[in-house]
Amino acid sequence: MADSARAPVSAISKSAAEAPAASAPRHTAIVRVTHWVTALCFLALLVSGMEIVVSHPRFYWGETGNVLTPALFAIPIPSSRASYPTRFGYVLPDQNGWSRYLHFQAAWVAILAGLLYAGYGLLGSHFRRNLFPRSGDLSWRALWGVTSNHLRLKRASEGEAWSYNPLQRVTYLSVIFILFPLVIWTGLAMSPAVVSTVPSIVEVFGGQQSARTIHFFVTVFLVVFLLIHVAMIWLAGFRIRMRAMVTGRVGPRKEHA
Repeated sequence: MADSARAPVSAISKSAAEAPAASAPRHTAIVRVTHWVTALCFLALLVSGMEIVVSHPRFYWGETGNVLTPALFAIPIPSSRASYPTRFGYVLPDQNGWSRYLHFQAAWVAILAGLLYAGYGLLGSHFRRNLFPRSGDLSWRALWGVTSNHLRLKRASEGEAWSYNPLQRVTYLSVIFILFPLVIWTGLAMSPAVVSTVPSIVEVFGGQQSARTIHFFVTVFLVVFLLIHVAMIWLAGFRIRMRAMVTGRVGPRKEHA
């Protein structure tokens, strides 16, 4: 009789414990808003950045660089500047004006969104709960297990939609705390107004052309991350992942007795 009386209480307690997990949002409003603002800004930065590169698709190392100085490397594409020598017999339309304006405006919006997200992540314990590696996450066995599942195109379970695996945690932290700060820093290092105020911001890279080259490579890494990120979302379940980032919910709300 005592055992039968305790069973329903145990079941009710279990349901009560699961109810918040089932009804709580997977991603908070701040995470969702800053995610989509950053995504739109990155798209604008990518398009405008490509237009800026087209105006001079050569990269240098040091403080100065022009068509009369040796290049570190050059991208074999046509240019939008007639003064830039190419093997192509035509010049692309010059879109350098609006592209630079859009690039700078989108960059500042992205920085503000990033600061809001970083402040929330640190003060609201978002990073500690969801992104910082847990005990054993950085072991070779844990990372290899997740990586092998991705290589075998193994679909993630619905339960995994509520948490990040070790590989995701390491990747997101690298993007948030290494790639994003570096792309912002090198971008600021190319700004004459910022450099005139804080010269050391570019001196650490050895010059504005070095900052531009690093800025380009960091952007390439971010694009690779974006492509893999989208591919993994599609593989893991596009609808459930998009629903979680748009509405905050992984699935329909479950009712508990």
